[in-house]
Amino acid sequence: MFIQTEATPNPATLKFLPGQVVMGSGSAEFGDAGEAEKSPLAQRLFSVGGVQNVFLGPDFISVTKVEEVEWPHIKPAVLGAVMEHYQSGQPVIEHDSAQETGGHAAHDGPDAAIVQQIKELLDTRVRPAVAQDGGDITFHGFEQGVVYLTMRGACAGCPSSTMTLKMGIENLLKHYIPEVLEVRPVGA
Repeated sequence: MFIQTEATPNPATLKFLPGQVVMGSGSAEFGDAGEAEKSPLAQRLFSVGGVQNVFLGPDFISVTKVEEVEWPHIKPAVLGAVMEHYQSGQPVIEHDSAQETGGHAAHDGPDAAIVQQIKELLDTRVRPAVAQDGGDITFHGFEQGVVYLTMRGACAGCPSSTMTLKMGIENLLKHYIPEVLEVRPVGA
């Protein structure tokens, strides 16, 4: 098995591409070993000292390390954990996991048509681009012209995330949807 790695805009996060399906559809994020109990893959990754966060995308795994550890010290162990998982035949996530999500928060009411347009633009224009960087951005809410988005994986805590939100996503949404006045991040 050959696992490719790619740098992300977040220097604390590396993207691992196992050449196989990880989640297929949707994504899952784990902030510590306790949250990862339903994911044998995430559990293996958290057993590597220095792993702070694990994000599972459709065909990639983003691993965020603690600041005190350098990538050359833990990258071989992370690669080994990914390889060991795929050789074990275990599922990435056990089926009843509440961690797995298709992404966007539900929204109905008077702004439902606007929210549908926002979600469609996010799905077609934004999410594929941020997935290339090892992350995901999902809709959280829309209120009085403000779009609230949740940043996950490599996007959470990335030094360039504010620039991505303001200069990229906000401009895109404002261009296509005049009702959008601003974009703000929210915690997961």
